[in-house]
Amino acid sequence: MLDEVARWLQRRSWSADRRPLSTLLTAKRSAGPNGTVSVVLPALNEEATVGTIVETIRRELMSDAVPLVDELVVMDSGSTDRTAAIAEAAGATVVHRDDVLPRLPALPGKGEVLWRSLLATSGEIVAFVDADLRDFDSTFVSGIIGPLLTDPGVQLVKAMYDRPLETGGTVVPAGGGRVTELVARPLLNMHWPQLAGFVQPLGGEYAARRSLLEQLPFPVGYGVEIGMLIDSLNTVGLDALAQVDVGVRHHRHQDGQALGRMAATIYRTAQLRLARGHLVRPVLTQFDRTDEGFTPRVHDVATEERPPMLTVPEYAARRAA
Repeated sequence: MLDEVARWLQRRSWSADRRPLSTLLTAKRSAGPNGTVSVVLPALNEEATVGTIVETIRRELMSDAVPLVDELVVMDSGSTDRTAAIAEAAGATVVHRDDVLPRLPALPGKGEVLWRSLLATSGEIVAFVDADLRDFDSTFVSGIIGPLLTDPGVQLVKAMYDRPLETGGTVVPAGGGRVTELVARPLLNMHWPQLAGFVQPLGGEYAARRSLLEQLPFPVGYGVEIGMLIDSLNTVGLDALAQVDVGVRHHRHQDGQALGRMAATIYRTAQLRLARGHLVRPVLTQFDRTDEGFTPRVHDVATEERPPMLTVPEYAARRAA
């Protein structure tokens, strides 16, 4: 490990309980308009979990006694189940992906809705939380926004946590995060060693200042997390990045083939940042066993990126108003 990273781990890694809610509320009041907080849940068919997450955030972080979060938005990415209705009933503002920046046809992918959420929210601090979390604790939100409220030098904060793998009725305590261990961590250690200290570089729970997010390109697919981490390092430097321990993350696990597609997208995002070139053939072939034997399935690897939001006329006009 680089000496710089060892020092960073001591200086910029914390536990969520280091900053109690009373401290955060005092810091929020002192920050004034710069302390406004928007929480965004990107969601695609998450009716089983989104309601509980919304209810918990509203009850514990948006009450008269604890007005820490100003805005709670569920960005619906084309759900076909009751995700939108459940989220709205629980108290979230539901924004449909296609209703934001309608002149630009939406592309499929998580990064697409995160990018569009900058136009659908107003907080100067924006926190992203995946909508498939089970046993959700509001510390996932308060923990990641805490350093941004209390330390003006911090620009982006990632959550870190244990990720147990629950499969076949058994639990492997540290078995989750397979794409992180097999793809993302080796890539970062070899090519961006300054980022080797991040425990969960691909985690979907992180918060950042709007002033940073609006400068960054957004890969439209699952490469958004690694792309944002690398681009933030290049934009504001390592010391402006931090991580906070929020405990244990329980969520829905992807099957092996879905993980393969995710890994290909992440690799492509890293490759683009290494060479600023293009993949020769951005497709991934996987195989399913059928009655006829192994059947190939070909999937496109997401290759689009959205430009920094500051370059979008509608966003620039809103910020100037």
